[in-house]
Amino acid sequence: MWTKESLKELIQDKLKDNLFIVASNREPYIHKYSGEKIVHFKPASGVVTALDPVLQTCSGIWVAHGSGDADRKVVDSKNRISVPPDSPTYTLKRVWMSKAEETGYYYGFANEALWPLCHIVYTKPKFSESDWNYYKLINERFAKAILEETDGKDAFIFLQDYHLSLVPKIIKESNPKAKVALFWHIPWPNPEVFRICPWKKEILEGMLGADLLGFHIHYHVDNFLETINLNLESKVDKISSSVVYGGRETLVRPYPISIDYERISKEAAARAVQKDIEKIKDQLGISGELIGIGTDRIDYTKGILEKFKAIDHFLEKNPEFQGKFVYIQIGSLSRIHLDTYKKLNDEINGLVERINWKYSSNNWSPIIFIRKYFTPRELLGIYRMANICLVSSLHDGMNLVAKEFVAACAENKGMLVLSQFTGAARELSEAVSFNPFKPEDCAEAIKQALTMPEKERRERMKKMKATVRENNIYRWSAKVIQALLRLS
Repeated sequence: MWTKESLKELIQDKLKDNLFIVASNREPYIHKYSGEKIVHFKPASGVVTALDPVLQTCSGIWVAHGSGDADRKVVDSKNRISVPPDSPTYTLKRVWMSKAEETGYYYGFANEALWPLCHIVYTKPKFSESDWNYYKLINERFAKAILEETDGKDAFIFLQDYHLSLVPKIIKESNPKAKVALFWHIPWPNPEVFRICPWKKEILEGMLGADLLGFHIHYHVDNFLETINLNLESKVDKISSSVVYGGRETLVRPYPISIDYERISKEAAARAVQKDIEKIKDQLGISGELIGIGTDRIDYTKGILEKFKAIDHFLEKNPEFQGKFVYIQIGSLSRIHLDTYKKLNDEINGLVERINWKYSSNNWSPIIFIRKYFTPRELLGIYRMANICLVSSLHDGMNLVAKEFVAACAENKGMLVLSQFTGAARELSEAVSFNPFKPEDCAEAIKQALTMPEKERRERMKKMKATVRENNIYRWSAKVIQALLRLS
């Protein structure tokens, strides 16, 4: 069982004088102005949820885009600040972008080209040479910021996600001594899908600059190896799961990401969380109803429209649940600058209005849709009060919400209803699974979870909790670090 303490021992014993650097587009702490006062908060991000505990353990450096309007105000001359702000344990180094650069690199190439390309949910990617040029520029800027910190010294560099696919090659060319890992948090598509990308060669070559490439599941590893095999003159060894290209070997491995189970489980059971539950129920006008919850970013890959259609079907086919079941959807707005997301937001609003109009009676509506920031503790309360958590992703690398719910929920109450197209479904086989593209299938899964005998629910949840407890974030981090150490 890996713990924060055992991971810390590994880092102190094995990394020794090596720098440990994490880089991602999303920063772990954002500073904003609230009137004349500067406040900070943690963004809703699976990467942040997973890696912040790791950095606090190893006292490393996190390089990220400074996106808050007060971020520049609080850093030193080297664009650094110690975090967490209330009890500093590691360094955050911020990278800056103009609005045009952010639009091209992040909203453009990363999220209008790579995101739909890798999530096969039938949204057409948009390829723009201008966006690609900004993407290259920002990848070079991230690499420069990381190299400033390494200064030619031995370093372990852990890059995160599809925003930084070109960085590994740039770093290795400037500092061959650095050991570089890139973890791809979203799915990797099959070769026929990826081959339409006009800059596929540059992206693949950039990624193969890493010593280690990580994906969530074997299926994504296999897709990547086959993509390399069909697009680059290289030696692909599917037995050892490695690629030799340009005289360098890159290992490609599955590492299912996870959460800090012990912390979440302990905090969720605290008395303060129980008080939050009563407060939230009172605010939402909920008393004795059966409660379903979902906490998704507003994104077309999350299947929010599909889940609401399933809830409509569920209430229509099972009228005995009308007035007794309420579904709370917490949805943070995302990438609203993009037309695809604006349209999705409008469609969700219209669908919720139609379903609530169809079924509402006596101060009861089946769907409560909330767009507001909840503190991490309040989210634990929402998980804790739920009878079911409905995760309806159409395609997902992992989905940490599923694991957070398992860690937070009461063993005798909650049940996870999980899309079969999430990485989490590979591990959490005791969840009630369904096909989100079929509303009838999802509706039946909701009914099964709500009517499941208590003994069966307890046994299923006990097994899922054991799985998440053992395969926690510290084990994930340790496996990546151990793999890098073996390359030293």
